[in-house]
Amino acid sequence: MAPRILLARHGQTEWSLLGRHTGRTDIPLLDEGRRGAKLLGERLHRGPWQGLPGVEVRTSPLVRARETCDLAGFGDRAEPWDALMEWDYGAYEGLTPAQIQELRPGWLIWRDGVPDGESMAELSARADEVVAWARSADRDVLVFAHGHILRSIGARWLGEDVSHAARIRLDPTSLSVLGWAYGAPAIERWNDTGHLEG
Repeated sequence: MAPRILLARHGQTEWSLLGRHTGRTDIPLLDEGRRGAKLLGERLHRGPWQGLPGVEVRTSPLVRARETCDLAGFGDRAEPWDALMEWDYGAYEGLTPAQIQELRPGWLIWRDGVPDGESMAELSARADEVVAWARSADRDVLVFAHGHILRSIGARWLGEDVSHAARIRLDPTSLSVLGWAYGAPAIERWNDTGHLEG
């Protein structure tokens, strides 16, 4: 069996709702985020997923991802992993894109990066570490993490530069699946929030 990686983005937080860059600041879920995490868990415990028996689970150690993992019903199977932490935004931590544009007109994070934080090369290396781990055995994996690191994992799974992540947005509490098509890495499902719509 060719291994797949299932990506679960954490639920809504106050900062994600406001569009503030939330890297290493440990922000808890809002009630809406907790509700979404439970709905995601219900979905993954029904067909065709059936609770994902045999799947290896890892989570970012940050509270918003861990709580999403717990509420989805995978906390007892999950191992925290620093490689899944969100991008360290350095001087831009807590700022909205509009506020950053006032400081640096024309700024794009996937091109220009962030001052005093994690470089794009460092982010890409962490994404590569996750991809290598996911492909390391004949089993699927499930990870609970954050928007920019998960988008980076998506880009690197496809063999694209990490900047390709600019073209693949990801909403809170979404489910994505990276797998294979014709023997090559492929996106099977992306930014699926159907569980939130019922």
